Amino acid sequence: MSPTQLRIEGTYTALVTPFRDAPNQPLDWEALDALVDAQVAAGISGLVPCGTTGESPTLSHEEHAQVIERTVQRADKRTQVIAGAGSNSTREAIGLAQHAERAGADAIMVVVPYYNKPTAAGLFRHFVEVAGSVRMPVILYNIPARTGIDLLPGTLERICAEAPNVVGVKEATGNVLRAQKLAQIFGDRLAILSGDDALTLPMIAVGAKGVISVTSNVLPAQVTRATRLALEGKLDEARRAHLALMPVHEAMFIEANPGPVKAALAAKGAMRATVRLPLVPVEDSTRAAVVAAVTAAEAPGRASR
Repeated sequence: MSPTQLRIEGTYTALVTPFRDAPNQPLDWEALDALVDAQVAAGISGLVPCGTTGESPTLSHEEHAQVIERTVQRADKRTQVIAGAGSNSTREAIGLAQHAERAGADAIMVVVPYYNKPTAAGLFRHFVEVAGSVRMPVILYNIPARTGIDLLPGTLERICAEAPNVVGVKEATGNVLRAQKLAQIFGDRLAILSGDDALTLPMIAVGAKGVISVTSNVLPAQVTRATRLALEGKLDEARRAHLALMPVHEAMFIEANPGPVKAALAAKGAMRATVRLPLVPVEDSTRAAVVAAVTAAEAPGRASR
């Protein structure tokens, strides 16, 4: 898809990857299909498979490709698919990006390279090389807490000047001032998406276009509604909807993501709570807290209080 044809706005689900409990924890295709269908039915703006929440570091290259292909096929143009294509190897990220384009994804999301700590010049080269390898829209993903490196606004400006198909950034610095700065610099040139559910409302207030959400795996309709209200400028309603979801947003990170969100989905019978090592299933206390928060958020009238 041409970058100019893709509207990036609303709620995008950072899709979990369901696994079975059998030896080697194979992919659970039935659970993935059902999850995609439920997301589409709830009116989600798009799906983001094979990101952090999708446990991409523990997927083989073959599994990664299969999850992207299956998600694209199951979505069947009913919603956007932004395929995770990040790596700390530029060559590998290019391969993932080109596969996503062949598979029919609408866009790709490319995380800041992790562990090897490139300089600003290295970040610039990495993203320009990956973006230049495809013709589809590219969304960058800045999450310094996991990567050890911050994609600073000045470097992002250089990247956007060189790579016109870079059209968005998932901003997960936990800093609303950073989102405000990016909105000042880029205006409509770059779609800013919150990478933290708890900061979606304040980030939209300063110019963000939506969220790539963990919570929407479990509560897609509620998160979609809260985001839509904020984008429409209905601030009183948006604040109530956002605050009603805050206990869930907080519960999703009591332990490392995606352990809590998988526990919530398992409690609903949507999939197993299985995660791959080095992650382990959440503690019983975490599971209880997550289920209690989700149950309260689903109570009739909760979002309007």
